[in-house]
Parts: sequence; structure tokens; C-alpha cells
Amino acid sequence: MSESQNIEYKSNWRDEYLKWICGFANASGGVIFIGKDDSGAIVGVTDEKRLLEDIPNKVRDVLGILVDVNLHHSKQGDFIEILVESYPYPVNYKGQYHYRSGSTKQELKGNALDKFLLQKKGKRWDGVPVPNVSVDDLKQETLDFFRKRAFKSQRIEEDILTDTNEHLIGNLQLQENGFLKRAAILLFHANPENFVTGSYIKIGFFETDDDLKYQDEIHGNLLEQIEKTMDLLFTKYSKAIISYEGINRVEKYEYPKDAVREALLNAIAHKDYSGGVPIQISVYSDKIIFWNEGQLPENWTVKNLLEKHASRPYNPDIANALFRSGYIESWGRGTLKMIRECKQAGIPEPVFSYELSDISVAFRKDIYNEKYLKALNLNNRQVKAVLFVKEKGKITNSDYQELNSISKRTATTELSELVEKYNLFLREGTSGSNIFYRLCGTIVGQ
Repeated sequence: MSESQNIEYKSNWRDEYLKWICGFANASGGVIFIGKDDSGAIVGVTDEKRLLEDIPNKVRDVLGILVDVNLHHSKQGDFIEILVESYPYPVNYKGQYHYRSGSTKQELKGNALDKFLLQKKGKRWDGVPVPNVSVDDLKQETLDFFRKRAFKSQRIEEDILTDTNEHLIGNLQLQENGFLKRAAILLFHANPENFVTGSYIKIGFFETDDDLKYQDEIHGNLLEQIEKTMDLLFTKYSKAIISYEGINRVEKYEYPKDAVREALLNAIAHKDYSGGVPIQISVYSDKIIFWNEGQLPENWTVKNLLEKHASRPYNPDIANALFRSGYIESWGRGTLKMIRECKQAGIPEPVFSYELSDISVAFRKDIYNEKYLKALNLNNRQVKAVLFVKEKGKITNSDYQELNSISKRTATTELSELVEKYNLFLREGTSGSNIFYRLCGTIVGQ
């Protein structure tokens, strides 16, 4: 078994490994084996009797916690097992705070340390009180706008909506001990950037990744940003196809509005505002990408977003206000809604990405049409195959041969081009009849 979030191997003991124990205690706990190499093979340990006394005593004296230390015997040699529990309070090593992430140990500093200490106290960044700001400093127009939306959504009692601003803010749990929380400032203050650096949105239209044609910045509180951003995206940055049903004018946009709104709301509710970097929306001729700084819940991957999951917003106070006003749902269905809306609109499913502190979602236009595919210099057989997969979901080598009346060798060559040269297909399966090809949603050259 290789090293992981909860397993660490050390061939011999050094006192500096108290930092690793500190990291496990501050994360989800784990086991450190002394007397095993990096692959988990037993190499044996010497002076085990002394270590059985020294390790728990040093852990207690330096870290202030208790661990179980066990000696195991095997034919390959003896090894020691140190069992570390997850602690509900911060554990430090000589004033340093270490944290286990994946198979690495990290020393927490700056914003990362602030967030860790808040979390251990049961607080989130958006729930921290802010001194010297009162309800009277909040923007009345935004509070009134919130009331109208909340009344329509019917997620707040009507008598609360007609009461004072103080009562409304209190009911939304945006106050603590008489102080407004950071979430209240971001949601309702006229100039939240006076308190939170980078709390705005940037939109840019790019010809290529390094060729920015024009851009806009959207400032103000979060409710204002939502409305202004949606308006800009669908008036300046996205085209609508106009048609008529009888005498009624029908506008069909390049991307489904509900999916785009959901992506924007997700970025706002899950952004790490302590990073000081604005939400960034990059628009291209064939795609639109929403990016925000943030972290997924511990032990989550993109796979969790693609299936039904619990609602665990990074900023719960902000998310609660957006829910009460009818902007978002509370059951973790935002990503599924985006996928459903794209399918119904006939465009590729959105692509979700997460790396370090970068979270993004990309929407692409329907590139799987004959005109676009021929512009990529696909031959007629390849165009026909792509349209086949668009309708059927997948294609095999045999399907390709039958569709185009060609040999297996030619089919293999042309399918390989669709995978490797044009990045239009993904190859799935292991061997023989199990292999098939599906659309990957990635455009060559991007």
C-alpha cells in the first residue's frame, strides 16, 4: 500500500517527525509506520524498546496530545505503528501549525493558517464579525431588492420582510454579538471592496489566451454583481439567435441562461474571498470559462460534483442569503442543473476543473456541426462519424467501418486522428470489442 492521506512510512525515527504527527492531528488523523520504506516494505527498526517510551512522551510534551504506539513483529523485521487521532482543536509544533494534505505535510501560514484556525473554532471566513460597521451603513436599495426576491421565493416569513433592516439581518444570521459578519458586508454594503480586497468580477473577451480584445469590471455588492454580470454576459458577450413563433419573438442564446447563472452563483458562493483575487469570466468565440479561487470540501474531487452530493458551500452565510432570495437551491444540485441545461440546449456538457486553489467550469458551443467540422479539415467520413456519435453517444471501429464502407485499417487510422490530432474523440475501453469512442468536448488548438 502506498502513502496516502492517512498513511506515512519512515524507515527510522527522527524527532522532526513530530511535525508529521502534528499534521495528522490537525487533519483527519492517520498512521505513521516506523521501519518501512516509501513503498511500505518492511526494513526493520532498531532500539524499539527505547522508541516505545520516547515517542509517546515527546508527542505529549511537545504537541500536548496523546497517541497510541504499537510494536509489530514480522519475518522481515520489527516495525512501529503510531496511531494519530484527528483533534477538534488546533495542534502546534513549537508554534508551527502543520497539516496533512494528500501524501504531503504542509506548514500553514498566512491566509491558510487563518482559515484553519477559524475552521477549528467552528467558524467560516464569511462568518467573522467586522467592527465599526452597522446595519445603517448597508445599502437600502439592495436590502429592498433582496426583500422583493425573498417575498417571491417565499423562503422567509412575510412579517420578517416587512420588519426593520436590523431584524432582517438578524434573521439571516448575519450578525454576531452586535457586529455585522463579513457576509453582510459583501451582500449588502455599497462598497464591499473597502473591507474585502478583490471582491469584484472581471469579464474579458479573448481572441486567443493571450489576446484580450475587451473587458469589463463589475463592482458593488454581491447582489448587484449578479444582476450586472448576467446583463453584460447576455447583451455584450453572447449573441442571440432571433426567430419567431407566430408573432412572438424568440431569442435563443449560445449558452443556456440558467446554466450560466448557476455557474456565476457557484463562483460567488464558493469563492475564497481571503485570496484577494476577483472572479474571472473568460469569453472566447467558442467557449466561456468561469474561474474562482477556492477549495472543494476535504477529500472531494471533481467526480463528487458530477453526481448528487450534499450542499457544502464554502461561504455558508452568503449561500444562505442567496438561497433565501431564490437565487440558488440548497441541495447541492447546481452542477447537475448545469449539466442538464446544457444537454437540453444541445451543447456539450460543462467541464469542471479543480487544481490546488483553482476552481473552474467551462461551457462550449455546439461545435459538433458539419460546417465547423469541415473547417477543421476533417474528411467526409470523419464528419459523418462525429455526427453519428453526437446522436448515438459512441462509436466503435466496426461502426465506423459499416458507416463508411471502409476497411478496418482505414477506420483505425481515421479514428486515431479524431483522438490525437483533432481532440474530438476520447478512446474508452481496454481491448478488442470493448473499445469505443465518445465526444470529449475539447476543441483542437484550445
